[in-house]
Amino acid sequence: MAELNKKEELGQVIIRFSGDSGDGMQLAGNIFSTISAIVGNDICTFPDYPADIRAPQGVLTGVSGFQVHIGADKVYTPGDKCDVLIAMNPAALKTQYKHCKPTAAIIIDSDSFTAKDLEKAEFKTDDPIAELGITCEVVPCPITSMCIETLKDSGLDNKSVVRCKNMLALCLVCWLFDRDLSLAENMLKAKFAKKPEIAEANIKVLHAGYNMGHNTHASISHTYSIESKQKAKGKYMDINGNKATAYGLMAAAEKAEMNLFLGSYPITPATDILHELAKHKSMGVITMQAEDEIAGCASAVGAAYAGALACTSTSGPGICLKSEAINLAVITELPLVIIDVQRGGPSTGLPTKSEQTDLLQVLFGRNGESPIPVIAATSPTDCFDSAYWACKIAVEHMTPVILLTDAFIANGSAAFKLPNLNDYPAIKPNYTTPEMIGNWTPYKRDPETLVRYWAVPGTPGFMHRIGGLEKSNATGTISNDPDNHHLMVEQRAKKVALIAERIPELNVEGADDADLLVVGFGGTYGHLREAVQQMNEEGKKVAHAHLNFINPLPRNTKEVLSRYKNVVVAEQNMGQLAAYLRMNIEGIKLHQFNEVKGQPFNVATLVEAFDKIISE
Repeated sequence: MAELNKKEELGQVIIRFSGDSGDGMQLAGNIFSTISAIVGNDICTFPDYPADIRAPQGVLTGVSGFQVHIGADKVYTPGDKCDVLIAMNPAALKTQYKHCKPTAAIIIDSDSFTAKDLEKAEFKTDDPIAELGITCEVVPCPITSMCIETLKDSGLDNKSVVRCKNMLALCLVCWLFDRDLSLAENMLKAKFAKKPEIAEANIKVLHAGYNMGHNTHASISHTYSIESKQKAKGKYMDINGNKATAYGLMAAAEKAEMNLFLGSYPITPATDILHELAKHKSMGVITMQAEDEIAGCASAVGAAYAGALACTSTSGPGICLKSEAINLAVITELPLVIIDVQRGGPSTGLPTKSEQTDLLQVLFGRNGESPIPVIAATSPTDCFDSAYWACKIAVEHMTPVILLTDAFIANGSAAFKLPNLNDYPAIKPNYTTPEMIGNWTPYKRDPETLVRYWAVPGTPGFMHRIGGLEKSNATGTISNDPDNHHLMVEQRAKKVALIAERIPELNVEGADDADLLVVGFGGTYGHLREAVQQMNEEGKKVAHAHLNFINPLPRNTKEVLSRYKNVVVAEQNMGQLAAYLRMNIEGIKLHQFNEVKGQPFNVATLVEAFDKIISE
């Protein structure tokens, strides 16, 4: 970032809020991100919070961070390093300073840097700046004491008063980047609508923080602007991946003229999908918070049998538990959408961090031959389109579909242009027709797609029975015949394989004669794209292909990957996509880049790794 004593228009800026889990850094970051989206900036956010429900105040393991990248043009990642760091205590400074650029500005709450605070953060001296070797500008502000002074006559207790200090941190940043306070005021009034006294206190602190910015002349004397340069006309909102997923499910239900049902059990980081859908009963959405993961999925299978657009949401541990009910949907050939918001594992692992380690589980983690289409969303906004596609495939092909997102894009947010549903493809369930009465059986199939015709229970003339036991292809009755079982297994597999003819082909961004093709899937899209763009700007010939549809693979996947002499598969696991591609594409040679850190990729690290592959 440029020196803070010069006024200028910036093309982009990266800001990181950090403090204790109770300091409200996620709220402050979300408000600033939303304000930026409203004024037309492009944004990409990264909430980075600990797994502890509430660690002891001031300790290193309890630091919660929120990073936002704001740009006048399109931004793809939350950024490797930040230009501005807000550190509400010594622990935040110690753990988050590594995320700062050498030219960054660091704003600290000087009231929270007492000897006791330094001891909790395991500093050895009383000079944390020198001890950490910080050379960039540090701006001390009495955030806590000013918050207390501002609200001394509010009538609130001391705990409630101190909890408003995140608004002072927010307003320092709003002042610095010339943001409109009225937008923040409206958001606070909406959030605390049932507690107007809390809203009023936060708004009062907002203005105090803005004034603090004006009065901090020694180090910060000018503001900055980030003007939007290219933006398609329309209505925009700041949206995270979980909310976009919920909206995509609702859009698909409306398009298909079906009732939407979600049976789910709360699990980090997927729970917000249940929370969001539960708000929309007026749109015909039915949600059920089940007693466990198994019941959540089983209830969705029942809803699918009854004719609903049925969904269930979870993360990796829940996929393990849902596998038996998912297999019931496989053998009964019912439409079911399973959303897996991936997190770090195994077991409880890193429940608030992001990985791509469930890929092989969702592809193969069931008993018997049980192929399932798998889709992976690439960004918070793409969660809308990917959820829509998952529903379309499930309903039109009578199959369960797994939608992979991850904690990074599920909790991260971006500026979302509200879509026009008329621009989206139709969703046409493969229902039975009255002409079929008398010659229909439960597994009578469309000869082109092998999709069975769907008779919703209660449809006159189509009484039938399905279940978990293998059925006769001809009659739909229980069958132990070995040849029939082989036929049914083949047809279920071929039905899924034929979906490749109805999904988009794999797209390549970059030259056909590139020296390296970078391949990824899911939420790593932004980091891989930015790394490739950076290398292209340096004159290197690198291309990028990203997989949204993983099973079946797009029909041109082999042709694309065979076109390049060097292909590297970059993923946040130990090589699951690379292994799957080798399994499906004979003779292919792949390089691998693998990290399992629970954190998003670092663009600089990617560029270094890809440069090495080219040079070798």
